[in-house]
Amino acid sequence: MKKAIPIALLLAAACTKQSPPPANEAEPAQTETMIVENEAPLNPPAPGEPGGLPDDRTPISEGAIDPKSGQGAGQVLQSYFALAESGRFAEADKLWSAGVERLDLTGYREVHANIGAPGNVEGGAGSLYVEIPVQLYGRLKDGKEFNSRGTITLRRVNDVPGSTEAQRRWHIMNAEFVNAG
Repeated sequence: MKKAIPIALLLAAACTKQSPPPANEAEPAQTETMIVENEAPLNPPAPGEPGGLPDDRTPISEGAIDPKSGQGAGQVLQSYFALAESGRFAEADKLWSAGVERLDLTGYREVHANIGAPGNVEGGAGSLYVEIPVQLYGRLKDGKEFNSRGTITLRRVNDVPGSTEAQRRWHIMNAEFVNAG
């Protein structure tokens, strides 16, 4: 059964390093930073494994990427998750379409994203749409690992008279995720 994650991405900021305890302390106090450093590294499922992205080995062009293409939409997602993971939420928010509900990952301490190959760009009602598979993984605030897989849909307005430059850029408009383990 699918569980949709609400759509407003606010990622938990990475823990900051704390200064070492004074030399006269017999035993250092347990801090969240120490707990994080002692946790096992995250190992999300690989492509083709249950919970991982599709194992699509179709070669893609390594030349310049047309910002109007599906790969251009994929770059928007890469930028979005890079901004969000670094705590730059206001900048990341600008990559969403106006008036849509965003991913809400406030219950997560650490979130990472693997971006899959974009699907075919489809047209409709003066706009272009593309769906891109995404695997989110990381840790909840309590330290437990999570792995979710889903699809994010991006939209851009066609190059038509009267459309603005901002409307002709890819924006995230929808995200659906299921808990993959």
